[in-house]
Amino acid sequence: MSMTTHRIALIPGDGIGPQVIAAAWAVLQKAADKAGFKLLGTEFPWSCAFYKETGSMMPADGIETLRGFDAILLGAVGWPAEVPDSVSLHGLLLPIRKAFVQYANIRPHRLLPGVQGPLKAERFDILCIRENTEGEYSGAGGRVHQGTADEVAVETSIFTRTGVERILRFGFEQARARRGKLASVTKSNAQKYSMVFWDEITRHLASEYPEVEVTSYHIDAMAARMVMAPETLDVVVASNLFGDILTDLGAATQGGLGFAASANINPARDAPSMFEPVHGSAPDIAHLGIANPIATIWSGAMMLEHLGEKNAADAIMAAVEQATTSGIGTVPGKDKTEAITAAILAAL
Repeated sequence: MSMTTHRIALIPGDGIGPQVIAAAWAVLQKAADKAGFKLLGTEFPWSCAFYKETGSMMPADGIETLRGFDAILLGAVGWPAEVPDSVSLHGLLLPIRKAFVQYANIRPHRLLPGVQGPLKAERFDILCIRENTEGEYSGAGGRVHQGTADEVAVETSIFTRTGVERILRFGFEQARARRGKLASVTKSNAQKYSMVFWDEITRHLASEYPEVEVTSYHIDAMAARMVMAPETLDVVVASNLFGDILTDLGAATQGGLGFAASANINPARDAPSMFEPVHGSAPDIAHLGIANPIATIWSGAMMLEHLGEKNAADAIMAAVEQATTSGIGTVPGKDKTEAITAAILAAL
C-alpha cells in the first residue's frame, strides 16, 4: 500500500514569514512522519523582494503554477517601507484567493492554555467565517479629477446572491457540526440594500437548518458582544469588511496576533486552499528571532485537517497546548522562535 503524499506550495514571503514557515514546516513534517503520510513542499520566493527584482509580486504564470498543488502555506506578505501594501496585497494574496475561489476565510478564536487574554472570560471558542472574495473588498470603483479640489473617490460593494448564499450556507454547516449556534453579522438598519439582502438570505437559509439557532447582530453590537460575552458565541459569519475587523478583534481576545491562524478555503475542492497566519510580516521584529510561530503552526494544523489528516492535526494542536501550558510562547517577545518550535516538536 503506497503512502499518501500531499503536495504543498510554500510561500514564506517577507519579514518574519520565512522564520515562521520554517518552524511550522518542521512541526508538520514530524506530525506527518508519525501519522504515516508524506508532505512534499515546494518553496516559492514570491514577496516584496521579488517585486523589487522583477516588478511583480509573482510571475505571470504564478496562479497556474499553484493550481497543481494540494494546498498553499503562506507566511506573511508586505514590506511597506519599500512596496505599498496596496501593491503587495493586490499582487499576490487577493489574486490567489479570487482565482481559486477561496470564498470562506476561517479564523478560530480561543485561548490556548497558559495564555493570558485581556478579557475576564477565559472560556470561549468562536469560529469566525468571513466572506473572502466580494462584498466591500470587490475593488469596483475609481477616482476622477485626481489631485484637484473636485476629486471624487467611489468604492462600490458587490454582493451577489451566489456569494452571499454560499458563505452563509458554509456558516450554517459549520454551526451544525459544532454547537448549533450561528451569529449572522449585519448592518441593515444603515445599509438598506446590501445588508437587507444579506438578512433576507440568512432567513431563507435558516428554514433549511432548523437545528441551528441563528441570530442576526448589527456589526457594532457584535463587536461589543465579542468583548463582553464571547462565551455566548459559537460560529460567526460576516461579510468581507465586517469579518476582517471582527477577526482582528478576535485575535486580540485570544492573546494577540501570534495566535491568530486562518484558512482560505475553497469548499468545492476544485482548486487548492491557502493557509496563513494573519499577523503580517512584522518588519520591526524580523531581525530579532522572536516571532511567535504558533499562529503559523495552528494554520498548518488547519491545513492537515482540510487534507483529511485530522489525527495529525489534533496531535499538533495537543503539542501546541502542551507547550503553552508550560509557559512557552505565551508572552509576546519572551521566547525565541526556535525555543517555541523546539518545545512543540518535543511535545509531538
